[in-house]
Amino acid sequence: MSSLPTPIPIPKPDTSRTCIKSASFSNSQCRLCLLSRQRKPVSLSIGIGCRLSSSVFDARSSLEQPDLVEETFMAWESRNPAISSMYRCPKIPRPNQVVLEAQAKVCTGPEQTRPLTEEQAVKVLDTILKSARGELKDDEVSKAQLGAFFAAMTIRAHTFPETTQWSEGERHAMNLFWPHLVQALPPDVIFIADPEGTIMGIGNFPRYTGQGMTEMRLVGALREVLAGGHLGYEEVKGVLSDVLPLGGNELQEVNESLLAAFLIGQRMNRETARELKAYCLAFDDVLGPPPIADVRSLTHYGEPYDGNSRFFKSTLFVAAVRACYGESCILHGVEWMPPKGGVTEGQLLKFIGANTHLSPMQAKTLLEDEDVGFAYVSQREAHPQLHSLIGLREHIKKRPPLATSEKVQQFVRTLGKEAIVAGFYHDGYEDSLLMLMRRREVHAGLVVKGEEGSLALTTKPRSVNASKGVSVNHCAGFRLLGRSNDYSTGGFSRINFSIDVNAQDYGFEPTDTPRTDRSVRKNVELGLAALSGEKGPAYDRIVLNAGMVDHLLGCEGAEDVQAALQRAREAIDSGEALNRLRNFIKISHKVK
Repeated sequence: MSSLPTPIPIPKPDTSRTCIKSASFSNSQCRLCLLSRQRKPVSLSIGIGCRLSSSVFDARSSLEQPDLVEETFMAWESRNPAISSMYRCPKIPRPNQVVLEAQAKVCTGPEQTRPLTEEQAVKVLDTILKSARGELKDDEVSKAQLGAFFAAMTIRAHTFPETTQWSEGERHAMNLFWPHLVQALPPDVIFIADPEGTIMGIGNFPRYTGQGMTEMRLVGALREVLAGGHLGYEEVKGVLSDVLPLGGNELQEVNESLLAAFLIGQRMNRETARELKAYCLAFDDVLGPPPIADVRSLTHYGEPYDGNSRFFKSTLFVAAVRACYGESCILHGVEWMPPKGGVTEGQLLKFIGANTHLSPMQAKTLLEDEDVGFAYVSQREAHPQLHSLIGLREHIKKRPPLATSEKVQQFVRTLGKEAIVAGFYHDGYEDSLLMLMRRREVHAGLVVKGEEGSLALTTKPRSVNASKGVSVNHCAGFRLLGRSNDYSTGGFSRINFSIDVNAQDYGFEPTDTPRTDRSVRKNVELGLAALSGEKGPAYDRIVLNAGMVDHLLGCEGAEDVQAALQRAREAIDSGEALNRLRNFIKISHKVK
């Protein structure tokens, strides 16, 4: 490995600081070479047109004096938000908090649902009634909230086990409010709340069919979902294609209540393999076939799009490390996503001045660049239809099926070997993600239960009080053996594996994961310090995740775990990984 210039000196982060105030910092005050440049507007939600201002920085400048480091971060912070919550588009209407808290309890699975007490149900239904009557001008209950809440109540009444069906308190409250609600709510919401007129037992309303062909198709599918049923692959794919327009500007002639009910209803019913496959593949090739990168190996990283709210996020820095020895990596995601609204790769890159508006074709160029070797693609550019749902997803509160399927995407392909790595949290989604990876016909697939559902392994030992179920650092996956790497022949040989990674077995000291608590700046400080060679928990996590992923995916030169880990250390200690991150920032603004 060639010798590179001395890395940027980054001081040890102040881990006691949890809130960082923005500073006003002019170009003349900063000793970096800062270049102002016009940026494309950042559209974060359907029909919102939100724009967040930012500046672009020339990464060619190096910080040769430690006293310039704080000035650098102040300059970054003065131009881009330092806390993840600040990346939320302010023009997205805020959901009604009373109903949203109720959705958190009831818009979930058969075992996780927590029925409302009578007092809670009365408060929620009274809020809905007042909103429907126009009495809550500044705190309305949105159509999406109405759709999600009543879909959850309907599915629970029909199909959930007795312990998570309606409580007596909920039934008393509904009996009290329903005669008034049917007079105030629109027909689409009444349909969601009682599709066949059998739940409440009152009212003689005409059978709701929807308005227009698109909505009629959605209503037909939703009727099955509200009864606890499942749909076929073509049916789900057809609904999504009909409802979500290519431009991502507005829903295609359907009420938000119906789409919200459909999305949360499918998640509550626990999606089948066919349904998840439809969500995963529905928008493939809508913008044309993905570009083919001329690289020997490409790993697609599928982090949860709603990010990390508590712990250090290492994936961006791992990608820079793995690119040093020819394992090209593509990251994808968004700047901000509910329900967690945590730190994302998009935020980290924007904070340090990179261009986060790259098309898949531009990402291909960066992957092929011998001085970069990794790339980031925003859902905004790759799947504008799905990106248009961010506002609606905040209002349905819980994660829809898209939260699983969007992690298994291939916005750029290669004729070489391909692998997908994705994180998960809830038991049951390990197999679902691996199924989707096999559908993608990649050479290797890996799912990781990291902290907060991320795909990052930790050096923290498992607590003796850890909850039952799949433990943190659990990994499962598959890889093709030998030269049998062509799916098209049908003659491939595949090995499946499952392992709980104990970092101490590989020589790592047990350490707690650094807390960042939604601070984009603190996450950047930790990552840059580690890439500058500063040893500690962040450095260890980057090395562990680079080397272990190389080993589990069967990458060339990583057959021995210790050799793989040492290769990752050398990529950092030589300065090459940090240099590649610098190059990404610079070249991302020049790529055509």
